[in-house]
Amino acid sequence: GQPLSLLLKLDPQVKQLSLFDVVRTPGVASDISHCCTNAKVTGHVGTEQIGDALTGSQVVVIPAGVPRKPGMTRDDLFNTNAGIVKGLAEACGKYCPDAMFLIISNPVNSTVPIFAETLKKIGVYNSRKVFGVTTLDVVRAKTFVAENQGLDVLTTEVPVIGGHAGTTILPLLSQVKGAKFTEADIAALTHRIQFGGDEVVKAKDGAGSATLSMAFAGQVFTSRLLSAMNGAKGVIECSFVENNLTAAPYFSTPVLLGPNGVEEVLPFGDLSAFEKTALDAMLPDLIAQAKKGVEFVK
Repeated sequence: GQPLSLLLKLDPQVKQLSLFDVVRTPGVASDISHCCTNAKVTGHVGTEQIGDALTGSQVVVIPAGVPRKPGMTRDDLFNTNAGIVKGLAEACGKYCPDAMFLIISNPVNSTVPIFAETLKKIGVYNSRKVFGVTTLDVVRAKTFVAENQGLDVLTTEVPVIGGHAGTTILPLLSQVKGAKFTEADIAALTHRIQFGGDEVVKAKDGAGSATLSMAFAGQVFTSRLLSAMNGAKGVIECSFVENNLTAAPYFSTPVLLGPNGVEEVLPFGDLSAFEKTALDAMLPDLIAQAKKGVEFVK
């Protein structure tokens, strides 16, 4: 949350940055507020101040919850983070029901359904405005593919579809322009993109998870959405949203963003045989993880 807050303070599109947490937020807000950018910063601490934090918000970015530790899967986080996300969804539904909601809290494959179902119960759910932020998978894919192929990372595009955990993450390497992958490259890159988070958890040796690259990815998606809300045309990003492209109720795919949030859910295009096999294998997991989120709210 702190590095993401700093990056959003630096974004010229952000005019007001409202920070909320259950502890220490005023100190973080004071620190960030000294950065000489246009965004005005307020800090709100504790559940009694959440209304002040959310009222008037147009975009709410939610990285709340506990990070992964060595040996933990994203699903292990469910028991802690599910309740946190549900509580925040209830507050958002009450204080800023028309905002865009960007869910980073893991496990995204379940927390997005939790958030959506909670808003449905309140009667304010809009499928165009609830996003699971899977941008870190795209960021990793661009980085690893550019390194592997000797491409310019700033112009490398790699669509990543599916979900946001392990084998539900599917980079569409067959669609990378100008790339020539061996079968070994495809297998190794796909695995590294899927389990890049584990790489960081292991490297940090128990001291945290991929918080800095996640903050970067969160800011990238938020900034792209703000551009689209401000009238930019042709803004397309992958995001985990409700759609009927597959048998899974939520699926990450390229979406056209605009002033209303999701303007159009786009098809993910032709897949290689390797990618088709991976897609078929992931769908039961995606369906089960969404169901787990829905049942938590019921």
